[in-house]
Amino acid sequence: MGLTSQDSGMNVVKSNFNVKKNSNDDKIIAVAGNPNVGKSTLFNALTGMNQHTGNWPGKTVTNASGVCRYKDKNFILVDLPGTYSLMANSVEEEVARDFICFGNPDLVTVVVDATCLERNLNLVLQILEITNRVVVCVNLLDEAEKKKIVIDLDELSLQLGVPVVGTSARSKKGIDELMQEIYEMTFMNKKTYKIKSNYDEKIERAVELLEPEVKRIVGDKINARWVSLRLLDIDGPLKNSLLNCLNIDILEDKEIKLIMQKIKNEILIEKDDYIRDLLVEGIVGRAEEIYGKCVVLKDKFYSSKDRKIDKILTSKATGIPIMIALLFVIFWITLSGANYPSELLSNGLFFIQDKLTILLSNIGVPIWLNDMLVKGIYRTVAWVVSVMLPPMAIFFPLFTLLEDSGYLPRIAFNLDKYFKKACAHGKQALTMCMGFGCNACGVIGCRIIDSPRERLIAILTNNFVPCNGRFPTLISIITMFFAGTIMLPYQSFVSTLILTGIIILGVFVTLVVSKILSKTLLKGVPSSFSLEMPPYRRPQFLKVIVRSIFDRTLFVLGRAVIVAAPAGLLIWLLSNIFINDVSILSYCANFLDPFARLIGLDGIILMAFILGFPANEIVMPIIIMGYLCTGNLTEFSNLDELHQLLVGNGWTWLTATCTMLFSLMHFPCGTTCLTIKKETGSTKWTVISFLLPTVIGILTCFALTTVVRVVEALI
Repeated sequence: MGLTSQDSGMNVVKSNFNVKKNSNDDKIIAVAGNPNVGKSTLFNALTGMNQHTGNWPGKTVTNASGVCRYKDKNFILVDLPGTYSLMANSVEEEVARDFICFGNPDLVTVVVDATCLERNLNLVLQILEITNRVVVCVNLLDEAEKKKIVIDLDELSLQLGVPVVGTSARSKKGIDELMQEIYEMTFMNKKTYKIKSNYDEKIERAVELLEPEVKRIVGDKINARWVSLRLLDIDGPLKNSLLNCLNIDILEDKEIKLIMQKIKNEILIEKDDYIRDLLVEGIVGRAEEIYGKCVVLKDKFYSSKDRKIDKILTSKATGIPIMIALLFVIFWITLSGANYPSELLSNGLFFIQDKLTILLSNIGVPIWLNDMLVKGIYRTVAWVVSVMLPPMAIFFPLFTLLEDSGYLPRIAFNLDKYFKKACAHGKQALTMCMGFGCNACGVIGCRIIDSPRERLIAILTNNFVPCNGRFPTLISIITMFFAGTIMLPYQSFVSTLILTGIIILGVFVTLVVSKILSKTLLKGVPSSFSLEMPPYRRPQFLKVIVRSIFDRTLFVLGRAVIVAAPAGLLIWLLSNIFINDVSILSYCANFLDPFARLIGLDGIILMAFILGFPANEIVMPIIIMGYLCTGNLTEFSNLDELHQLLVGNGWTWLTATCTMLFSLMHFPCGTTCLTIKKETGSTKWTVISFLLPTVIGILTCFALTTVVRVVEALI
């Protein structure tokens, strides 16, 4: 179709409009739209970039740019955060508004959802007040067709005064037509005409007074009518943005101050909320008028199926149980399906280890260096890969299927009231779900929360849900000490049931700690938020699998390998450097042992958690190595052998329980800590995020151990 893609790399801009051009002929295209209209899907289809998209609002929270080449011309597409309005109420909306208003894009492509066009037109009309260099992309036409919604695109173009193109971005239909319109608008100066949204008479009188003086100040930098409208209901962030753009505080201009005072005294004498209502009514009224002329609903009950499903999935009676049941099924499939590939991968990697040892010996590498490289670094990395890759390769696609189907926003809806009671944000439920795969990803996902206070609460508590790296420790302990006595066909079921219970405990702790933080360090009132319920969609299974493997599984695995390699070297050194015939690892374990006994652990277990800071996957291998005193990470042929080793070193059901609790509630891994530092920009909050779960884990284990020992003494 004459369209090629070029990956330019991620160019993140936040409150910053310096998008680099490779040449003066390049055109900057802003891609705007409401959340969940397929903006990022369209962006990926045009640029070929592998930016993750999902069927829930708020996925994109910073501007991402990529290059699309069409007819030998470069178009730099900037994927803006989803926004419902340019009257910004959130960080995402501020970023999108500021780029459209002050970023000087050559064209704005506004993506709208064909299945809910009336609501989406509100944003289109607001953008048209700023510029008529706009192409409207009516996306999801395939969904509209299924719902028997007919849209007259030509009439819509006539009403808006700008080109309108219909697309189905997921199947790449209409993409070439869209690029042709963008090309004609930017390189052939295709003409458009301005439309005007008529507001209440009072608003129009106020704008009529302001516009000439505003025009004098802003010149051609920005639309004077739009600035005049905004001055009637200006917020702090917009005031700062105007100051940065104009290098002058427009509200401090003498003439503007006099006019504003006159408007306040003679025209708009009611409170500010009333003014915003009038502004909104003007836009909404015009959107309704256009919608009525352009859209025909052949089936007025097209959304009834979704609503019937929602009555079950979001019901007070069934919503939470179904959510827990789905969580159970996902974990059961993950645990059952990961065993064989994990064993196969382990055998293959350790077969390579043996050959690697022989190879290094044959080329004359000293034994100590051979052991350091193979038994230290390689074996640690091999363990992490064999244990971590299969579960992730199963879990992430399953999780993404829920995301694509539109179920994740329902989880946020179900948990919203609980997080609100904890004075936290409902979207924290979504970031918490991300943490199941990787806590670092969950921390990054907290960007979707608008309030800085509530975002910080979500970051500090994300570690209370176990990531993929902690599952191996939890699963092996559950299987050996709690499900091992169950008949073989039911072991996986019981293990999954216990693991699900641990997850629920983690969610409960998240809510409790969020409540405590909101009443102490991070006091505040929970903010309300509107979360649009997207329509249920059939996931694209092949794309989900490919995207999950490359976007998530291999990405997280790569980071784990990077931190596991130096960790393996450190562990090998601690285990193989001896002082008076005792390894440094043993000295450290003996030093920690008295304290560890108080919380139901021992020195080896506590040392394993400390050394496992770079990657949680290596905690159990370090425990095994410590007990065997081999100086190398060790693998066992089956869990029975491992169970005998642990029991022989004093493990009881209490030790197993405390180890699982401490695994659930202890410091984040190195990757997550670095992510927290980057996201918060604060060493203080990074330290608190490290200490908070650790202290809670220690206190929980100490309380349980004390109670059990007192009861045993009394009996």
